[in-house]
Amino acid sequence: MTVSLNDLRNQIDSAEKFGRVAVMFGGDSCEREVSLDSGNAVLDALRSRGVDAHGWDPANRGLAEFSGQGFDRVWIALHGPGGEDGALQGALQWIDMPYTGSGVMASALAMDKVRSKRLFKAAGLDTPDYVVVRTPGDGKLAADELGFPMVIKPSGQGSSVGMSKIFEPSELPAAVDLALSFDGPAIAERCVIGTESTVAILQGQALSSIRIETPHVFYDYRAKYESDETRYHCPGTDDPELEQRFRDMAVAAFAALGCTGWGRVDFMTGSDGAPQLLEVNTVPGMTSHSLVPMAAKVAGIDFAELCWRVLETSMTSKAVNRSAGVISARTWTGKMPKAKGVKC
Repeated sequence: MTVSLNDLRNQIDSAEKFGRVAVMFGGDSCEREVSLDSGNAVLDALRSRGVDAHGWDPANRGLAEFSGQGFDRVWIALHGPGGEDGALQGALQWIDMPYTGSGVMASALAMDKVRSKRLFKAAGLDTPDYVVVRTPGDGKLAADELGFPMVIKPSGQGSSVGMSKIFEPSELPAAVDLALSFDGPAIAERCVIGTESTVAILQGQALSSIRIETPHVFYDYRAKYESDETRYHCPGTDDPELEQRFRDMAVAAFAALGCTGWGRVDFMTGSDGAPQLLEVNTVPGMTSHSLVPMAAKVAGIDFAELCWRVLETSMTSKAVNRSAGVISARTWTGKMPKAKGVKC
C-alpha cells in the first residue's frame, strides 16, 4: 500500500514573502507550558532566518486585538483544546488569516479520538479495539469487553493528559474518573503491549519512523517533555518493508482525517509485528524533547529549516482549508473559547 497526499511543497525563497508573522503559543489548555516552549523555539528559529516573526499568546491578548495588528499569517504552536481542535483555525479563517497546518474539520477530527478512530476503521486502517466511555459504568463495560491491560484517556486532550494504563480492576474507578474530568467522553482502548513508534508528516511526505523507549509505564507527559531517560531511535526499524509500512499507514491516516501541511502519527506494535494506529497530532511539539525535529534532522532538515517549511504551509492554507468549514460570524466574539471542566 503506497499512499500519497499530493501535498506538494510551496517553496518560498525569501523571508519577505511571508510578511509579518504571528507565532501563536501559550493559551490556557493543560499543555500551556509545552506550547510556550514550542512557540519560543519556533520564534527564535524564524527570526534567525530573517522572518518578521512576533509572539502572540491568546491567553493574554485576544483575537479581537489580534485582527488589527497587521499580521499576514500565523504559525500555530498552540497545543491542546483551543489551538489544536479547530477553534483557532475557524477564527483565523473568519478574519481571512492564513495559518500553518490542517484546517478546521481535520483539526477537530484529529483532536476527537472517538471520531478519528471511527474514520480509521472506515478506511481499513489497523487500530486497537475501543469502547466509548461516558459514565463510570461504561468503564466497567469496557473492561469486560477489552480486558486488561487497558488504556483509558479523554477523547479531546493531547500529550497523554488524563491518560492511564490499567492493569487490574482496582485501578479502574480512579482512571475513569480522571479521564471523564476533562469535559467530554473518554475512550477505552485495548492495550497493545510492545513498541511505541511515531511518524512525522511534512508537506505530504512521511519522514523516518522513530521508535520510543521509556522507563515509564507508558510514554506519558513526563516521558515526553521532562525525562532525560527516554530513548529515541530514528529510523525506528532496520526492516525496509516495515519502515515503508509505517510511512504508508501514517500518510493514509493523515489523509483519512483530511489533514494537511504537517503533523505526526503515533503507533503501537505488538508481538505480531503489525503496527496499530493510535492517533494523529496536527500541532506536534517543537521542544528540545520533541519528535518531529528529530525525524527532520535525520532527513537533513535542521530546526530553523523545519520551522520555515512549516511556515510555507500557510502559503496555501486559505485555498486548502476554505472547503473544510468555518465558524459563523454570529458565534465568534473575538475571544478564544476556554476549555471547560479541565483539571490540569
